Amino acid sequence: MKNTLFIIIALVASLTSLKAKDHKNYCWDKDLQHRKACDFTRSREEVVNYIKKYIPKVTDSQISAWEQSGALECMTVNGQKKYFRNAAPNLFRIDPSCARIKALKDGVSLSGSERDDAINIPEIISSATGPYRIGAPKRMRVTFTLSVHADAVPAGEKIRCWLPFPRTDIPRQKDVRLLSVSEKKYQLAPETCQHSSVYMEKKAKAGQPTVFSETFEYTSYGAWFNLQEEDIKPYDTTSALYKTYTAERSQHILFTPELRQLAAELTEGETHPLKKARNIFRYITANFPWASALEYSTIDNIPMYVLKNRHGDCGQVSLLFITLCRISGIPAHFQSGLMMHPHGSNMHDWSEIYFEGIGWVPVDQSFGIPVYARNDAETWFFLGGIDSWRLVANQDYGMEMYPKKQFPRSETVDFQRGEVEWKGGNLYFDQWDYHWDIEYLN
Repeated sequence: MKNTLFIIIALVASLTSLKAKDHKNYCWDKDLQHRKACDFTRSREEVVNYIKKYIPKVTDSQISAWEQSGALECMTVNGQKKYFRNAAPNLFRIDPSCARIKALKDGVSLSGSERDDAINIPEIISSATGPYRIGAPKRMRVTFTLSVHADAVPAGEKIRCWLPFPRTDIPRQKDVRLLSVSEKKYQLAPETCQHSSVYMEKKAKAGQPTVFSETFEYTSYGAWFNLQEEDIKPYDTTSALYKTYTAERSQHILFTPELRQLAAELTEGETHPLKKARNIFRYITANFPWASALEYSTIDNIPMYVLKNRHGDCGQVSLLFITLCRISGIPAHFQSGLMMHPHGSNMHDWSEIYFEGIGWVPVDQSFGIPVYARNDAETWFFLGGIDSWRLVANQDYGMEMYPKKQFPRSETVDFQRGEVEWKGGNLYFDQWDYHWDIEYLN
């Protein structure tokens, strides 16, 4: 049963979508095909050449089998068979036998973010304190830049731009300061907006890129709640919080028969919410390896995509975790932004779940159970804890931008790279570039 709030949100989103489609020359179906074409760019020859680095005598039947299993993603684009731009590297993440072959050839080592967290997590566990159980603060100065390609928009036309900005309503994210903005006039999204942004406008000039930038400082704390079964109370199932965050939500938190069955299997015989959450967390960690993802706007139902294809990136497995938790009666919501690790910064998504008597606690399903964990606290750290290297911009997914965007976003689920549009339509990722620079102040 959908909560009334989300029915209203869905209606507003539907009206917004209809309004966007009324814009002259705009067609969502055409837009969607362009987005898919940007994802599926590799030829068979390119894919086979990559695979041959690890499997020199790869056969056509092997290629076909990997395509059928979804381990090697492909589709027809403009009448030609094309492979996902990262299909070949993904094969050696998704298929277990291929993963073993690559590990034997290249070896296995911790990623940069894992090395950072192997140091950071013990710091947090030993220092987390207060009602929000935070510790090990890291202060950062960040410059975020978005550059629209020259002549992507006719000269003289206004470009509207939204850049991600650290939220000011997150207990573990403090002392946020906007230091500079490339445009004199700008708007900061209010805390009530689920996507935190700085909004700017600028007119395009012929032959020149249109550049937007912001510089800010903030302090990010790690958190660790040291969850214990005896500290968690029964839910008040009549509360607005419980009803809202255990409800379905179109488009990516839908209680399909397959997901209901899986949730029932994973939580069979369990009544305690922490045990349920751990069963779900452990199962996803063990069965859905990380792989580079298709753009979310091209996927109808992300948790079902993960279930069918047996892999997912951070946001995809987080949405699967959230959906299974909600089905199981555990309040959950999406949270995202950037991971700011000194040796591995990137876009990143995670979630929060709610325990009565504790409150909201972070869960990073993608980071899962660390291979470097040395004790039980570190093993379960990312269910009830999070490292210090974060920038939280989003408290939900797929919500309205501030001020309101006229056309469908490039990233219709998340907001991490920025968004740009002009009166002629949305500017997709192939029309602009972005990057951020981090200065670590402590």
